[in-house]
Amino acid sequence: MPKRALELTAQQVKTLNKPGQHSVGGIAGLKMQISDSGAKSWVLRTVMGVRRREIGLGAYPEVSMAMARELAREIKQKIKQGIDPVAERQAIRQKLISEQVRQVTFRQVAEQFIEKKTQEFKETSRAKQRQRLANSLENYAFPLIGSLPVGNIEREHILQVLEPIWESKSPTAERLRNNLERILDLAEVKGLRTGMNPARWKGNLSHILPMPSKVSKVEHMEALPVEDVPAFMEKLRKLNTTSALALRFAVLTCARSSEIRWAVWSEMDVDKRLWTIPVERMKAGKKHTIPLCDEAVELLKQFKPDRAEGLVFLNINKRLSENAMLAVLKKTMKLDITQHGFRSTFKDWARTHTRYPDEASELALAHVHDDKTRAAYARDELLDTRRKMMTDWGEYCLHGKKETGKVIELKA
Repeated sequence: MPKRALELTAQQVKTLNKPGQHSVGGIAGLKMQISDSGAKSWVLRTVMGVRRREIGLGAYPEVSMAMARELAREIKQKIKQGIDPVAERQAIRQKLISEQVRQVTFRQVAEQFIEKKTQEFKETSRAKQRQRLANSLENYAFPLIGSLPVGNIEREHILQVLEPIWESKSPTAERLRNNLERILDLAEVKGLRTGMNPARWKGNLSHILPMPSKVSKVEHMEALPVEDVPAFMEKLRKLNTTSALALRFAVLTCARSSEIRWAVWSEMDVDKRLWTIPVERMKAGKKHTIPLCDEAVELLKQFKPDRAEGLVFLNINKRLSENAMLAVLKKTMKLDITQHGFRSTFKDWARTHTRYPDEASELALAHVHDDKTRAAYARDELLDTRRKMMTDWGEYCLHGKKETGKVIELKA
C-alpha cells in the first residue's frame, strides 16, 4: 500500500519555498510545484489509461489550496468515467478561439493592414498616403463589408464593393481590389480565414470583371499649354512669396511637389549646378540628380542662408503645406491648372520643340525605366544631355521659342 502524504494546511503550503515538487496531501498525486525563480503552481500527477500524466491546475496563490484540491477531485472523477480531462480542456479552448475568430470583423483586420502599410510609405508622404488608403476603404468597403466576420467574406461581397465603381472610377477600383486582396491575405496568415482569396484577380475576378486597362479613363493633371509658359513665368517672377519661389523652382526643375517641399540645402550644389535628391525621397526609390539651369541657380542664390542645413523653402519657419503651390495657381493667379501639370507641359515641350531623345526627358521626370534601352541610358543618367536640355528649358521659360532666321535659296 503506497504511503499516504501528510495533509498540509494552507499556512504550511504558504511557507513552502524549496524548488521542486511537494506533496500537499488531501488528494493523491496533488503537488505544489516551485520553480527556481520561486514561482508556485499546482500539478496533479495521475494515471490516465496506461500512461502517467501531469496536469497543471493553475498558479498559486490565484488558485488556492482548497480550489486545487477541488479541481483534482473533479479530474479524478472524470478519469473514472473514461473522460480525458486534458483533451476536454483543449477542446474547450479551441472552441473559445474559434468563437473569437468568428467575431473578428473585416474592419478590424483592415485597420491592422492600414497600420502595417503606413510604415511602408515614405516619410514625406506617409500621412497623405495613409489617409488616402483609409478613405478608400471607408468610402467603398466598410459600409458594405466592414462589420462582417472576415472569415465569412466571399466573392459576392467583393463584387458588391467593386462593381459600382469598376468602370466609372477604374483606377480607384483597381487599387481598392488590390488592397482588399492583401487584407484578406493578412487574415489568412493570422488564421482568421481559409480557402481561396475572393479578391484575387487571376483565375477569379478576371473571369467576371472587365480588364481595368480596357475601361480605365486616364485622368490627366491640368497642364498649361507649352506656348503659354513664357507669359506665365513672367507673371510668376513678379510674386516674391516663398510659395511662388517654390513654384518657379518646381517648373524649372520639373520636380514633384513633395520633392520641392522637402528639399534641403545640403542636397543643392550651386557650384556644380546640381540638385541630388536621395533615394528615400523619390517615388521610384532611386536617387535622382537634376541639372540646374541659370534661373534656378539664381533663384537659390537669391535667398540661400549662411547655414548649409535645413529646408530650402520655409514659410515662416515652417515647411510649405501640401497645397501651398497650388494656392498660388488657383487663388493668386486665378488659373485652373496644377503644379504637377507642369511636368506634362515639359514633356510636351521636349517632344514638340526639341530633338532631345525621349529617354532624356523621361530621366528628367524620374520616371521608372521598364525596358532594357532606357535602363542602359540610365547608367550614366544622360547627365550631359540633360544639362543642355534643362538649360534650353530654362531659356524657353524665360524667352520662349527661339526665332530662326529666314532660309534664302542661293542660286548659282
